[in-house]
Amino acid sequence: MNEAVAREPETYTHWIGGAAQSASSGKTFDTYNPTSGDVWGHFALGNADDVSDAVQAARDAFVKWREISPTRRGRLMMRWADAINENAEKIGRIETAQNGKLLNEMILQARIVPDWLYYYGGLADKIEGRVIPIDRTSVLNYTLREPLGVVGVIMPWNSPLFLTVMAVAPALAAGNTVVIKPSEVTPASMIEAVRIAEEIGIPRGVLNVVTGDRTTGEALIDNPDVAKVAFTGGVEAGRAVGVRAAARLARATLELGGKSANIVFPDADLKQAEAGLLAGIFAAAGQTCVAGSRALVHRSIHDDVMEMLSRRAAAIKIGDPLEADTQMGPVATRQQLEKDESMVARAVSEGAEIVYGGHRANPATLPNGFFFSPTILTKVEPTSFIAQNEVFGPVLSVIPFEDEEEAISLANGTPFGLAAGVWTLDIRRAHRMARRLQAGTVWVNMYRAMTFNSPFGGYKASGTGRQNGIEAMDEYLQTKSVWCELSDDVQDPFVMRS
Repeated sequence: MNEAVAREPETYTHWIGGAAQSASSGKTFDTYNPTSGDVWGHFALGNADDVSDAVQAARDAFVKWREISPTRRGRLMMRWADAINENAEKIGRIETAQNGKLLNEMILQARIVPDWLYYYGGLADKIEGRVIPIDRTSVLNYTLREPLGVVGVIMPWNSPLFLTVMAVAPALAAGNTVVIKPSEVTPASMIEAVRIAEEIGIPRGVLNVVTGDRTTGEALIDNPDVAKVAFTGGVEAGRAVGVRAAARLARATLELGGKSANIVFPDADLKQAEAGLLAGIFAAAGQTCVAGSRALVHRSIHDDVMEMLSRRAAAIKIGDPLEADTQMGPVATRQQLEKDESMVARAVSEGAEIVYGGHRANPATLPNGFFFSPTILTKVEPTSFIAQNEVFGPVLSVIPFEDEEEAISLANGTPFGLAAGVWTLDIRRAHRMARRLQAGTVWVNMYRAMTFNSPFGGYKASGTGRQNGIEAMDEYLQTKSVWCELSDDVQDPFVMRS
């Protein structure tokens, strides 16, 4: 029997204050295996009461977490990193079963997650204030950089543990405690990871997980004891999160969607460019925020590139993501599958032509899975719906351009600004493009790379704030200015002193 369907559904509860806790309402919800279409697990459906319990547990733990020395906090984070690495295969299998991405990719993500915990664990005891040389020499003025308190983390389904740790690691290093609301599509791996954290010594309540739907996330954002919200997801959801947080003056970091351009010039190494274009959109079935969903190709090489891409797309092996030779698995949800179909249909109605794909692509052994073929569209108008909106599926729009000016205009001509790729052997052109592209990340002769110590985030509607790198620490700290009069002089309260 296929491994994707040969199991009974798992049952999970919230994880609050170091203990499993059922939903206060008694309600649950189901998650599905996108490979088979079957129910994968049953999860607690959280409400405002459950969120309040988790926030209270985090508040209580905040006092203890702050009392632990920064060096010790950092070392606990590093021990958690080691424990995650030891459980990487288990976590990877859980995530593949819940979101349909390739097992090798999910295991690899679980194995690189420790890099983030090592890096930020190492930064925990390097958070320093300053002594300010003010004009009044009898006064000592210095700054303290302090944690915010309880941080709410709301994450998507495409890379559940990886994206969550990107937010959690700097938050913990800064001395905050955390309540995590994972996606209702993929909640299991984060519960497993938090259990592991407590097994290695991170105090109970420092990390809490409340599972549920949109209303659960809204309750977390609205909770008055949540000092900051870190959100990764779609633009419309991100706007809603930002508005709700701003209503009570809570901070928010928003890592949102993209419509990233992969720009190919005629002097590019076309073999490299072909690999980058394919990886940029068909890896992970296009379910990444940085997906290179627009290929901007110089008109002189447009037809050659189209032929190369079509040939390679036709050779992609679609199947069970647990199998080693599968190159593309299903999309994560039935809703995403229907979105892929509807957006391609709309593109065709607006004049686009399907060069390859554009339909469901279920393997014979998995008739109920959520599979969509790698899809390539041509004759896409730059202002059309498909060119201006995120698909989050394996759909590539190929658009020709004449020169650098037109390439820049096309690349910057969407509301998004998360990432971009430039393929050229002209070093001057590469740096000109990098400066002019309105994107938080620009890759030159490569694509879809990310690391713990290089900042990541978007321009325009692709988000606010930065993840990764030293910059991310600032998102989870606040600055206090301390003034100390050192002289014995008595200051007359009615005489102004300069």
